[in-house]
Amino acid sequence: MNGIVNFFTSLIRRYMPDSFAIVILLTCLVMILAIGVEGNSPVAVVDAWGNGFWGLLSFTTQMSVILAMGYVLATAPIVTRGIDRIVARVTTPGAAIVVATLAGGIGSYLNWGFGLVLGGIVARKLAVKVRGLHYPLVIAAAYSGFTLYGYGLSSSVPLLISTPGHPMESAMGIIPLSETIFAPPVLLCALAILIVLPIVNVMLHPRNPAEVVEISPELRDEDDAQKNRAAATEKTIAETINNSRLVSLVIGVIGLCYVVSHFVQGGSLDLNMINFIILFLGILLHRTPAAYVAQLTQGISTISGIILQFPFYAGIMAVMHASGLVQSISHLFIEISTAQTLPFWGLVSSFVINFFAPSGGGHWVIQGPFMIDAAKSLGSALNQNAMAVQLGNAWNDLVQPFWILPALALSKLRLRDIMGYTVILMFIVGAITIAMMLLWGYFGQ
Repeated sequence: MNGIVNFFTSLIRRYMPDSFAIVILLTCLVMILAIGVEGNSPVAVVDAWGNGFWGLLSFTTQMSVILAMGYVLATAPIVTRGIDRIVARVTTPGAAIVVATLAGGIGSYLNWGFGLVLGGIVARKLAVKVRGLHYPLVIAAAYSGFTLYGYGLSSSVPLLISTPGHPMESAMGIIPLSETIFAPPVLLCALAILIVLPIVNVMLHPRNPAEVVEISPELRDEDDAQKNRAAATEKTIAETINNSRLVSLVIGVIGLCYVVSHFVQGGSLDLNMINFIILFLGILLHRTPAAYVAQLTQGISTISGIILQFPFYAGIMAVMHASGLVQSISHLFIEISTAQTLPFWGLVSSFVINFFAPSGGGHWVIQGPFMIDAAKSLGSALNQNAMAVQLGNAWNDLVQPFWILPALALSKLRLRDIMGYTVILMFIVGAITIAMMLLWGYFGQ
């Protein structure tokens, strides 16, 4: 196992550029394919790219908010105390790897933004406490749990197609969550991944102490300084209001009252409502406006890469959609499919497309119509094919540089430091997911 790890790690460190350089290269690649393969004119391709560049600005804001607010929620005093109690019981590198993986996995299953941030925070705390722990691996282990978001309660495609009035309702109807994320094959697959990931991550830890890279003294000191930092402010009326628990309590209760009213009246759980809940729950848990703002200021550092890069991915998605590249990729797999194998090929094609369109919801918009048409013509189950697109997306996220950005921001590591590990995990998760999708396709019709 160490030989495999060293191979991929050295390969990635030598040839893998940073994530912003990758998205620029992907932009150029898609433009070349749109011109050379699909026969589009350079002017049309550049126009499609520019016109689509800000096409996902609303979604970019939603993602930025959920990550920043997720950071604030994950660093609330009651959550921090719970994390500290767990971390205090961990004394060995192996146990630390298991805890980090489970924190990222279970957190992502509950909510992708919360889990993405929680895993990184837990991993960094473990790296500070446990001596002999390989820092890049514990960060990669925590991030690897993010793949479980596709099976979980914030899974984009299943939530969308279970909502009345969704954009493709006329083509596929309403598919309840009991047939997607709560279907027995999907639940069993999620459980298998949750069990296997910690075991594999422990096996990836260097056996030779000389190869272990612990968290740097600068980061260790930075964490200690944050614990001991005390705000020395003048006791003015303004500061009294800023640090008033009553102010946060009043607005927090009002916010949660709206949430209760929303669901009582039959409202759905979409990204805006998730952000609303996280925002006001965080305000209540941090107790004062000043404390909330202080943590939010730190959390904003986790979203800088998303703000910069997602418009580029929006431009890439626009070129793929306008040029016909998505159709070509989808049809390539659909032509060799049967009713039983279509979900498998949908999974594989979704994995490929996710390199260029790393968004579950946006991904479904451009690939979903072709999968629906193919499923209808072949007599393949719509719920299976919808989950195939979602799980291909979640599987690819293990090696999608865009989603690793928050983990890198929290850990102060570079992409090449952890990608070697996530590549190995990508093969493991892929094998489990492919096996489930094939079995479901043949025996679950």
